[in-house]
Amino acid sequence: MKLNRNLYLYSFLAKFSLLKKSYTAKIMSVAFLGTHVPLLTLLFCFVTSNSYSWEMAIRVLLIALLATLTGTAATLYALHYLLAPVILTSAALQDYLHTKKLPELPTEYADEAGTLMADTAQTLHKLDELIHQISNYDNLTGLPNRDLFCDRLYQNISQSQNQQMVAVLLLGIDDFTGISHGLEHEKSNLLLRSVAQRLTNCIGQTDILAHLSQDEFAIAHIDILSFESVIKLSQLLLSTISKPFFIDGQQIHITASIGITINHIGDRHYVDQLLQQAHIALYQAKQQGRSQYRFYSPEINARLQERLTIENELRGALERGEMVVYYQPLIDLQTRQITALEALVRWQHPTRGLVSPAQFIPIAEDNGLIISIGEWVLRTACAQNRAWQLAGIEPIRMSVNLSARQFEKPNLVEVVKQVLQETDLAASYLELEVTESFLMGDIQHSVKTLKQLRELGLWIALDDFGTGYSSLNYLNRFPVNMLKIDRSFVQNVTSNSDSAAVTDAIIALAKSLQLKITAEGVETQEQLEYLQQRGCQEGQGFYFGIPAPADKITDLLKHNSRQLEHIVA
Repeated sequence: MKLNRNLYLYSFLAKFSLLKKSYTAKIMSVAFLGTHVPLLTLLFCFVTSNSYSWEMAIRVLLIALLATLTGTAATLYALHYLLAPVILTSAALQDYLHTKKLPELPTEYADEAGTLMADTAQTLHKLDELIHQISNYDNLTGLPNRDLFCDRLYQNISQSQNQQMVAVLLLGIDDFTGISHGLEHEKSNLLLRSVAQRLTNCIGQTDILAHLSQDEFAIAHIDILSFESVIKLSQLLLSTISKPFFIDGQQIHITASIGITINHIGDRHYVDQLLQQAHIALYQAKQQGRSQYRFYSPEINARLQERLTIENELRGALERGEMVVYYQPLIDLQTRQITALEALVRWQHPTRGLVSPAQFIPIAEDNGLIISIGEWVLRTACAQNRAWQLAGIEPIRMSVNLSARQFEKPNLVEVVKQVLQETDLAASYLELEVTESFLMGDIQHSVKTLKQLRELGLWIALDDFGTGYSSLNYLNRFPVNMLKIDRSFVQNVTSNSDSAAVTDAIIALAKSLQLKITAEGVETQEQLEYLQQRGCQEGQGFYFGIPAPADKITDLLKHNSRQLEHIVA
């Protein structure tokens, strides 16, 4: 760094160890030397001149020395106090750095030293305000952050004369990650600011609102008049958020879920526990669907703890060889022959036994493990199907489910192609099942991916058909071979007229589009006969056989000509 020319003397003096750490010592040294220049000059003159006697010279020098020392002492004394503004300013800065204590420096002086003190005091006050803002407020929305929320809530309750009940509501925007992916970064920020403004307009004067994370807002409802007032506030918040937002001319629809906990406030640490309980309740609300609110309960907490345990144990289960594939037959309803098998993953836990897919599949979907598990199931099922063919068993389709996360992967088509090559299975004997709900997320991407998969020569089945909300409008765009009627309709087809009507409509739709159709969840003779009469082609369910390991399915395939009612899985 280039040294400022005005700092040359200061830099030179700083090289001396006795002067290095004291600015006052530097000033005093220069002052001392400066006041002794006349004395040294006089001494030099007397030494070099022969005009005076030694007695006279010594007398004059003593007088000059005393005068110089007196003047020097007075000068140093005055300088010491004139340096006070600089010393006070330096001490104030050091005190603020170590204790965050704001200085009380005078501001009424107009010279350079006075300006230094006044400007330093003003700058530190502004800096302290900025640090307070950054430390306690969210930069995006201007709302308090988590720390300030907890502090204010605790102070509010601790100052109250009576022990109050407080409700902590945690509001989370549903699928904000997906929403933000479809928006520009600035529009996402504007959306969050608009959400913050709407929430501010909903709460009371004594309530506390904070922005905890990107998509989560916390509200402390202090004045609880009744349990119903908390419900009314939750309903107001949800309805307010569900109204359309207009951001830069674009209309955006969002929903939110709310987790609620109500309790007394103990110490400051207990505020954190309330937020944790609200988080648990929010998770439960999101599990129930969009625009829901749920209250915290210990039972919910216990279920979440169990979920965390399963999630930890699920990691590495594939590498430890704990995953197995079971197969369930798909039956031609006219000939009663096995036409296909659906591959279903199971978790053979070393202590829990066979873990239900309903327990671990949603967890694997959430944490991304479903991608590796799904690819393993695909490879295992294709290899098993090829092994049956090589053993002389009549070739049939192998149906494998694709998860939403698998379908989103850009290399899905390449993975499927590679698996078919590795297992030497012809594509015509592989069927991939996709669910209409995740196809609707990005129609253009879905159509493109499905077309690429169809070009490989394999089958595409639309699973759980009838449970979605828009696929009838896009069905002719999806290049699928088969519709699978969801089990919720099949199970009630003989007892519920609405389920029967939906089932009839799906079968008629499939026929008009020349698609094959499979009914899931067939469990009774009555259901089977109803589906046969309506012209449904395939059936799947416990009536024909439960999912079973490969060795048991091998026996079924070898005796595929037997009547299926005698099959024992």
